[in-house]
Amino acid sequence: MEKKPLFHFRPGSLVLSLGTVGCNMRCPFCQNWSLARAMDPLEEDAPSNHRRPIPLELLTPQGVRDEARRLRVSSVAFTYNEPMVWFEFLRRTLPILKEAELATLLVTNGMINPGPLEELIPFLDGANVDVKAFDGGVYRDTLGGDLTTVCATVEALRRARIHVELTFLLVPNLNDDRESFGRMLRWISSLPGPIPPPLHLSRSFPQYRWRGPSPTMEELRDFREEARRALPFVYLGNTDEPEITKCRRCERDIVIRRRYTIFHNSLDTSGNCGYCGEDNGMVL
Repeated sequence: MEKKPLFHFRPGSLVLSLGTVGCNMRCPFCQNWSLARAMDPLEEDAPSNHRRPIPLELLTPQGVRDEARRLRVSSVAFTYNEPMVWFEFLRRTLPILKEAELATLLVTNGMINPGPLEELIPFLDGANVDVKAFDGGVYRDTLGGDLTTVCATVEALRRARIHVELTFLLVPNLNDDRESFGRMLRWISSLPGPIPPPLHLSRSFPQYRWRGPSPTMEELRDFREEARRALPFVYLGNTDEPEITKCRRCERDIVIRRRYTIFHNSLDTSGNCGYCGEDNGMVL
């Protein structure tokens, strides 16, 4: 589950992760471009190995359910590439998974209109939404998306009480200006719900068409400290640093992770702090 990343949803549990190819955005720094841009005839000038054949397996909605049962997992995540590009499959599959009492998760860029999203919401348990910048011009001109749509998706999921976590991939010289970052933090802190969603600050690497530098660890930690002044749960991604969830009330370490492994878990059977009983937004 931590690989999604979802740190506050069934910590340490195994999840069946599924994806195909394609995306409805065109981020030049895409960290998963070998799938997102695979076999795209409009990308002939992109890195040559993105056009290599991708081995795909045909799965029916019932086949997804059966595979989850075979693997004895309790959750299914639609991830790797953008799941909204195969919306029709989601619409058919999610109800079958819910009927089988499997948790359903999306890892998405949030680019979906309100009507189709409302069709999915009754069958969703959680989502990690990538907020790739907090500047409408960057979204429109560089990423091929729409910030207003992404914000509306997050807000709709929160109103529906779907578990939400957010990922912000820090890309120097593109989305790292402090003014827009501060606006994003204020927006996150104002989202519906009693506890703001966890924020994952992820380290970018030069990928696909992007040749800019990666953020340094010092820069990442600096952004994390700024975010922690506004939000209770902020984590770093794509680093080797341990990621620790501290209780909001007693400030003791309740979950300690490194990469995708949990080394310490002090949650009680309800998902609250095992020391003081505080609700930290954990779903078990």
